[in-house]
Amino acid sequence: MTISHPTPRVRERAWLVADAVTWRGLLHLLLNLPLSLVGFVVVTVVISLGVGLAVTVVGIPVLVAGLRICRAFGSLERARARRLLGLRVPTPSHPPSRRPGQRGPGLATLGDPVAWREALFLFIRLPWGILSFVAALLLLTVAWVVLPGATRMLVAVDRAMVTGLLAPSARVEQRVREATANQRAARDAATDLRRIERNLHDGAQARLVALAIGLGMAKEILAEDPQAAAEMIAEAHGEVKLALVELRDLSRGINPAILTDRGLPAALAALADRCTVPTLVTVELTARPAAALEGIIYFTTAELLTNISKHSQATDATVDLHRAEDGSLRLRIGDDGIGGADPRGGSGLTGLGERIAGIGGSMTVDSPAGGPTTVTVRFPWQDAPEEPPR
Repeated sequence: MTISHPTPRVRERAWLVADAVTWRGLLHLLLNLPLSLVGFVVVTVVISLGVGLAVTVVGIPVLVAGLRICRAFGSLERARARRLLGLRVPTPSHPPSRRPGQRGPGLATLGDPVAWREALFLFIRLPWGILSFVAALLLLTVAWVVLPGATRMLVAVDRAMVTGLLAPSARVEQRVREATANQRAARDAATDLRRIERNLHDGAQARLVALAIGLGMAKEILAEDPQAAAEMIAEAHGEVKLALVELRDLSRGINPAILTDRGLPAALAALADRCTVPTLVTVELTARPAAALEGIIYFTTAELLTNISKHSQATDATVDLHRAEDGSLRLRIGDDGIGGADPRGGSGLTGLGERIAGIGGSMTVDSPAGGPTTVTVRFPWQDAPEEPPR
């Protein structure tokens, strides 16, 4: 039997068939062994140590650190597959850093199914990493004739493993979205409670204190100066009326009476009247949006005007609300104050921006040092429900 060896021309043709995709695939296969070895050591040592010490105080932080390292390895593997294999795997969402009723910022990691799945990936990856590394070496040295086809077959296994274990799960993503939405709702509820408490303290409570003081003074001078006492009682009567109006606004729910009855133009004008800085209000709307959206716009404007009163040192301000060409609502509030407002500094603007983003809107702040300041907020339009015919 005669064995024929490939001629140099046949060998050259085989090398030419190996294109850039093949070489990137080979590089991916060669990197499997060192990365799989490091990942296997991490998952077996750190995770096993954390599980073994879970009954002690030390075990939980070790286990959390190990799962976060697995998360980092998963991100590295997805990036490597995207770069070398052209496989684009979306990054799974992270669970909320702190869930309601949980203690400790890292405990949410223990219930992260993505981190545990990536730990499983690193655990079972080592045998395939060794096999694919050896196969890649054989292809480069003695089996170069079948280099392109064999590389595609080996790479297909890698693609299946990455897609199966490192791609986001629809069910898990839904759970993360629900947990994030619940957390945001809890924050919003806490913010509303603080706002109501602040309104009671600064509004009705302050008026009732002034009323008590006024009535006490009127009682003391009633016998000596009935006319002055009568004037003080009349002022106290006015304070009672204002306190009743504010309490009625709070009791009717989130939206104040003027917003419910007369809409945004009158409500924003009333906010401007309360602002210590002279404010010009312009509202251009052909129809009323949904009541919930009106409430969000109202309280956003109230918070921004409060910031102007407290921090801007401005002499005038503007409020402009109109319907943009893309159908969204645009709220623009500006002042000629000292500027320097930074939503990244952990101020009230940070929480306000997060709440606006939670309903699909956005907020941009332009506030250079020395001023002026302009805050532009975009709200997605929501139609008001049609009233049933009577």
